[in-house]
Amino acid sequence: MSDAPPPGERPRIDRPPGKTPRHRPRSDGLYAALDLGTNNCRLLIAERSPGGFRVVDAYSRIVRLGEGLSQTGRLQPAAMDRAVAALKVCGDRIRRRGQVRVRAIATQACRAALNGAEFLDRVQRESGLRLEIITPKEEARLSVAGSVNLLDRTGRAALVLDVGGGSTELSWLDLEGSKNSGGGAQPIHAWLSIPIGVVTLAERFPETRAGDPAWFRAMVEAMKVPIAAFDSANGLRPVFDAGEAHLIGTSGAITSLAGLYLGLPRYDRSKVDGLWLTRGDCDAMADRLLKLAPAQRAAQPCIGPDRADLVLAGAAILQAVQELWPCDRVRVADRGLREGVLLSMMAEHTGTRRSRRRRRGAASRQAQAAA
Repeated sequence: MSDAPPPGERPRIDRPPGKTPRHRPRSDGLYAALDLGTNNCRLLIAERSPGGFRVVDAYSRIVRLGEGLSQTGRLQPAAMDRAVAALKVCGDRIRRRGQVRVRAIATQACRAALNGAEFLDRVQRESGLRLEIITPKEEARLSVAGSVNLLDRTGRAALVLDVGGGSTELSWLDLEGSKNSGGGAQPIHAWLSIPIGVVTLAERFPETRAGDPAWFRAMVEAMKVPIAAFDSANGLRPVFDAGEAHLIGTSGAITSLAGLYLGLPRYDRSKVDGLWLTRGDCDAMADRLLKLAPAQRAAQPCIGPDRADLVLAGAAILQAVQELWPCDRVRVADRGLREGVLLSMMAEHTGTRRSRRRRRGAASRQAQAAA
């Protein structure tokens, strides 16, 4: 889940590196993936293309569904109103496309809220969309599936970091083990979901004065506690210590750092998605942002007023991960949950069609044998 900056994504084709289309297969219709997160509501509608998919419509709106959730345990009326308004737009866009296979997911805010189920009932009544609350494990799996094309497959290991509004997912991938086994997909060696994201961290550590390094360090240290307590990924520790692992970061905070690094006058996904940064680049951009007042951060074209109070929380989460699992090579992913949902839906549909063909073939052979 990537939590990408402003809407207006260009139609694109996602395919494995090095793959070039030879022919255009017959379309099997449209697929829609909707991700309602703690901070964003995002929709992709796409059709299958050789090696991936082509986006035909995209929508993204910051709704801050999880605003105040960490203090009250409940979704707030204004936050629910914002989310429902965005979901109505998504529902209208899907219906205008006619026959569309849809999967709509909700993540940490709806998982944690005492009134999460009540809110989903309202969503279905008012938007016509049936949202599915996915587990943290499924969220991690889909984030990896959505960003797998950005992996450097010559490496020995990778860490996929998905920073959301209300939770952070970390997935350690054993690339060497996958190559040795001859597998195409990258297996998740270990995964961790932490119920802390940019919204919850920013609410826990409100910014009292700009440029306060102690405030930023407090966020970093708070995030390090649950990561340090997790030991299931320690089998890959020697690979990271040897500098033979890389990190893939998918979140609005990380893509914002990339846009700032590039000095973009306007956010451009084509320049950000797949960009390689160093750990030093990320630290330098965080230091630069820390020296800016909130209004100055809001004026940055790749941040804007909706992210100005959250981007440093995201930078703190990234820094906490880097201090415990250092990777000098960081690849920026403007992709994640939605892309993972789309690819999973397409793979499932392909598998269903093959099963039907096998059953028809078996039935035909039985009929011929009987004759």
